[in-house]
Amino acid sequence: MREILRMVNISKHFPGVKALDRVTFSVDRGEVHALVGENGAGKSTLMKILAGALQPDEGEIFLEGEKVSIPNPQSAWAKGISIIYQELNLLPDLNVVQNIFLGREPRGRLGTLDYSAMVKEAESLLERVGIRVPLQALVKNLSVAEQQQVEIAKALSLNAKLLVMDEPTASLSETEVERLFAIIRDLKGRGVTVIYISHRLDEVFRIADRVTVLKDGKCVGTYSIEELDREKLVRLMVGRSFSETFPPKAQETGPVLLEVRNLTVPGVLKNVTFHVRAGEIVGFFGLVGSGRTDLAKTLFGLYPHYSGEILVKGKRVNVTSPRKAVAEGIGFVPEDRKSEGLCLGLSVKDNCLMAVLDDIRSLMFLDRQREAAIVQKFVADLRIKTPHLSQKVRNLSGGNQQKVVLAKWLATQPDFLVFDEPTRGIDVGAKAEIYHFMRDLARQGKGILMISSELPEILGMSDRIYVMHEGAIVKEFGQGEPVDEERVMYFAAGLHVGR
Repeated sequence: MREILRMVNISKHFPGVKALDRVTFSVDRGEVHALVGENGAGKSTLMKILAGALQPDEGEIFLEGEKVSIPNPQSAWAKGISIIYQELNLLPDLNVVQNIFLGREPRGRLGTLDYSAMVKEAESLLERVGIRVPLQALVKNLSVAEQQQVEIAKALSLNAKLLVMDEPTASLSETEVERLFAIIRDLKGRGVTVIYISHRLDEVFRIADRVTVLKDGKCVGTYSIEELDREKLVRLMVGRSFSETFPPKAQETGPVLLEVRNLTVPGVLKNVTFHVRAGEIVGFFGLVGSGRTDLAKTLFGLYPHYSGEILVKGKRVNVTSPRKAVAEGIGFVPEDRKSEGLCLGLSVKDNCLMAVLDDIRSLMFLDRQREAAIVQKFVADLRIKTPHLSQKVRNLSGGNQQKVVLAKWLATQPDFLVFDEPTRGIDVGAKAEIYHFMRDLARQGKGILMISSELPEILGMSDRIYVMHEGAIVKEFGQGEPVDEERVMYFAAGLHVGR
């Protein structure tokens, strides 16, 4: 039988929300099947039902032709179903071997732990799919890519025949993505079925055999990859074409807002010189380790020990802390919104106001009326989807969380904004909204520095582009200058060196 999984008429309700509405989803044995849709489309809910973390309100699940019940994750594991979440589920202070067999450690004849058997089995698992991870290393000392490989090995140790990967490349470099894809292809060759969830549509076209699209809790359809192109897939997901994603670029720009001269941070940045004008979006591209994020953090005062000059509106400033950066009109939307941009346990209102509490304080008290007015304006202007202002930020979608980060910095009324990976981990519909917000800010006369590892985003949004390599700017592409992905990558990879 070719079909390994069929989920029929699956429905799931949460208070005030119909997350899944009679969704039917089938997967063939040994294929890579992509599951795509905007945030809130129902992808995660459907996979949590498959993994036994949630129970459907109605519907049936068939595994290898037999109707099954999956009451809990242990039941899913026993049936050969394993899911690797975006937030990896490992114990950082245990080593690789201990994490792979956690809770299932083999025992000797006297009931004692058989560690040598664990090591032998772990070596066999890793060798089987070409994973190279030091077995005795503590997980907390591994890279994200290596931790992900430990999760894959753990799934294989459970004899998984159906492996779900949720946004597996969100924190990986291009080289690490290629390594992951090689592992996925090897798993496919061994008959393991992979359900691949990703907002990165280029990856879907590179790795998937078929694609199922969810929208608003319903199944739009399932397509072979040959039936689709990027334009059609985006249209199926969000109801509009890809050509509408990037807004028109700047026609006119104003005076220089930010100028950086010979900025150097020992071991990180080397004589970085550039400028950003009012009304323009300047893109920064580079491979992992090129210094892009280090540059952003220096501009925001997180690397206070630097040499060189930073000028805001022609005035030299000494940005030695985030507080001083904010005072100089600089805002920073960081790469990792969950750990660096938000307090997930606090409300939408508290997160939006976090950077301006001193401004809205009246003597020793907060002006609650003014608080509400400020936040309601940003919720409306940025179209933040939240049932109420006291909703905890952790309960919002990735796109809405990113809008809350943006609202926090817009509340400080900045002249200049740094966006580090502004659309990481959010769907194409939310991406388009973020792009239009950024362009609207530029039209209002703000200067924007945008760091991105997605070349289509860099090319589609930037009025000018700087390319970084090993802590230095190695190329500037001016406004209107011909540029394509291949040429940008040529400089980012350092292929110009010695020529």
